[in-house]
Amino acid sequence: MPTILIVEDEPKLAAVLSDYLRAASYETEIVSDGLAVMSTVQRLKPDLILLDLMLPGRDGLEICRELRVTSDVPIIMVTARVEEIDRLLGLEMGADDYLCKPFSPREVVARVRAILRRARGTGTGTTQAEANGLVVDESQYQARLDGHTLDLTPVEFRLLSALASPVGQIFSRDRLLDHLYDDHRVVTDRTVDSHVKNLRRKLEAVRPEQDLIRSIYGVGYRLEL
Repeated sequence: MPTILIVEDEPKLAAVLSDYLRAASYETEIVSDGLAVMSTVQRLKPDLILLDLMLPGRDGLEICRELRVTSDVPIIMVTARVEEIDRLLGLEMGADDYLCKPFSPREVVARVRAILRRARGTGTGTTQAEANGLVVDESQYQARLDGHTLDLTPVEFRLLSALASPVGQIFSRDRLLDHLYDDHRVVTDRTVDSHVKNLRRKLEAVRPEQDLIRSIYGVGYRLEL
């Protein structure tokens, strides 16, 4: 699983971010002192860093500047300072994104997921499910099953894309919610169930003999091809 290094000196906020990221299937480690960041990066080799701007011991921008000398690890700057000069300076120092407090932990998870996709070049093209008769083409926003184009709504397409990456993995409702809506709106688990029901019906129209989306009691859903 990808590892996220959380550099944050507010213990409660760091713990909340860690809980949400772990629920989304990321490994996490927390560092609260700016002086410990570089040694932790060298040891941990994280896939992404959430880096607070204001830290004891060492400033977040200074850390970002030094990291960029030797590493291209994705960095999301986190701060309560909203002045435009800080925002621009953070990005000029090599940060990949910028979050201003207060923010939704779900938004953080969505940002992390999007940046890691870009970093790994998986934001376009087809998913690994193509070999099993399913092709999810994110560049065309189109999905095909056994050669049949699926007539999906944008939400249903994002749901299928999530379930297909990779096929066979179990996704909780909370994790699926992170994929469904770009605006991070607050919706209920029942909303996810409704979208799954509609998507299942469209898949069954192509393969009526097979239940392609399996409900895992008390956990979530899994795509089986």
